[in-house]
Amino acid sequence: MRRGAGDAARVRGVNPATAVITPCDHARMATELPFTDVLRDRLGPARHAVRLGSSPRSRVWRVELGGAPAVVKQAVESADADERYAREVAALRLASRVTPPVVPRLLGTDPGARVLVLEHVEHRRPSPDWVVEYASALARLHAATASDPADQDQGALPAWQGPVRADAEAFLALAGRLAVPVPDGTGAELTALLRRLGTVPGGALLHGDPCPGNDLHTPDGIRFIDFEQSALGNGLTELVYLRMGFPTCWCVTDTPEPLLREAEAAYGAAWEAATGGAPPGDLVDACAGWLIRGDALVQRAHRGAVDHLARLPEEDWAWGTVTARQRLAYRLGVVARLTADRDDLHGLGRLAGALRERMLGRWPGLASPPRERPEDG
Repeated sequence: MRRGAGDAARVRGVNPATAVITPCDHARMATELPFTDVLRDRLGPARHAVRLGSSPRSRVWRVELGGAPAVVKQAVESADADERYAREVAALRLASRVTPPVVPRLLGTDPGARVLVLEHVEHRRPSPDWVVEYASALARLHAATASDPADQDQGALPAWQGPVRADAEAFLALAGRLAVPVPDGTGAELTALLRRLGTVPGGALLHGDPCPGNDLHTPDGIRFIDFEQSALGNGLTELVYLRMGFPTCWCVTDTPEPLLREAEAAYGAAWEAATGGAPPGDLVDACAGWLIRGDALVQRAHRGAVDHLARLPEEDWAWGTVTARQRLAYRLGVVARLTADRDDLHGLGRLAGALRERMLGRWPGLASPPRERPEDG
């Protein structure tokens, strides 16, 4: 499990400058290691603890257990700390069914202290075509609960929450604020889209935040980490992260079309190998679902509070590799292209194209996202 000082902070949108840990801090924070009696009785003593950079929602250490490196992670006290911890532990256990592995081994837990211990996995720089291996590993992760579901899976994690009517209304309201006419029938298309997304077959083990940085690239394949937002749902919801520029992530990227097609084919092949059939759902619907979600323009801490689409005409804000307006303009272009031949999303596609043109005309400095994965991701 990779975590250098500042790396995880970048993944979570925290200023790395404020996340740097000094040598003096290391000594102090190592003494705070929450390696409880429960863990010590099972795993033996933890030695040589070093505090690593992490998100504000967790504390992470690298330790040695019996001479082998391991990682200790504690969910920080907050209103949702118990839920985040329970989700992560449940997802890691469900994902442990997959071979070759797609997650680090879970070595021990202490729910009372919200601490888990994982094997340490060494990350290496991803290859230029990393999205292909990523998509294949993502499919195998998703299939952990879809290929051979057990009754207890359904209660292990919550169901994924997709866009709702308020998201569709906010998206249409944005068109009004930017003086872009809404094609006839677009509202009905969005109603039908929400219905399809709400009834699409689920049951896949969703990571919840499958961003660059939450995927560790090793000589033996990819391991996913940080499952605090995991859920059960439809796998295409996360496959389209590649097309939609990683909507919940700090590092938006514009993956070239040939690599996208190769990655999507790799996902389909891996899913079929694990389940015996094609992935359920509709890729274009999944992309459209992410387009209309204003909460996908901000970091997790700011979601669910206000209508972020309503803010865009008057303000722009930076997060990671792009600004909010850049994020939306990019997603509008993706959906406009994908819906060109879709009768059931024709109005939405026209609206997306018109909104993008209006944004580029009003703010001509909106650049496309970077093509390559950032070094910190």
